[in-house]
Amino acid sequence: MINSFIIMMVSLLASVAGAICGIGGGIIIKPVLDSLGIMSVDTASFLSGCTVMSMSGYSVLRAVCNKEFNTRLKTGIPISAGAAAGGILGRYFFGLLSSSFPSPDDIGAVQSVCLFWLTFAVLLYTISRQKIKTNNISRPLLCILAGLMLGVVSSFLGIGGGPFNLVLLSFLFSMEPKEAARNSLLIIFFAQISSLTLIIAGGKVPDFSFKVLAGMILAGIAGAVIGRRVNKLIKEETVDILFRGLNFIIMIICIYNFIKYL
Repeated sequence: MINSFIIMMVSLLASVAGAICGIGGGIIIKPVLDSLGIMSVDTASFLSGCTVMSMSGYSVLRAVCNKEFNTRLKTGIPISAGAAAGGILGRYFFGLLSSSFPSPDDIGAVQSVCLFWLTFAVLLYTISRQKIKTNNISRPLLCILAGLMLGVVSSFLGIGGGPFNLVLLSFLFSMEPKEAARNSLLIIFFAQISSLTLIIAGGKVPDFSFKVLAGMILAGIAGAVIGRRVNKLIKEETVDILFRGLNFIIMIICIYNFIKYL
């Protein structure tokens, strides 16, 4: 009972913080669950993936219903297709590494290292973004490859991948923050739904509580709603400071998790 409450609070607070900064809560939920050690790495990845898929699906549906989901179809469709393929590939890599390691904790250590360096790269890009020249790629094959790469990251790490998506979409396609956020939602949704479909079809669903999953999803959606409202009340400079601080905290958690899994 206590563990269920803790998991729900993690989902709620992570989603609030993620929505305030515009990166979603998935990148926070997975490493925090790993650090608490109240479930296996496989279960944490699965539950986190289900949660971010539900959150992104809700956000896309809400935006479509409010007629706010405008995006460039020429790039959006191939990016989403690549993300769906990347979701399958990322889950395949996860299963391959899991079966190769003698201990289930080893895959958690690998995920922690990957997440640390990706977060570090995002932080560097954010600090230096004014000096970096962005591109405006439109070729379908390159769009598919970009979606594929982001889909692999989202699925393999079970985190959604909000900040990585935003940075790469900004760098490769010169997308403004709002357009990048819309495309990021599609990437997360298609990557996770293809990954979860592969898990279910392969009969590799880990043991978990449906009540915990439902609680995580509801808490995640509620946190996203709260976070968006808070975001509108604070200054852009404050959001930027919170974003950098959040990335720094995630990196510390990754270091802790890596040491714990050794």
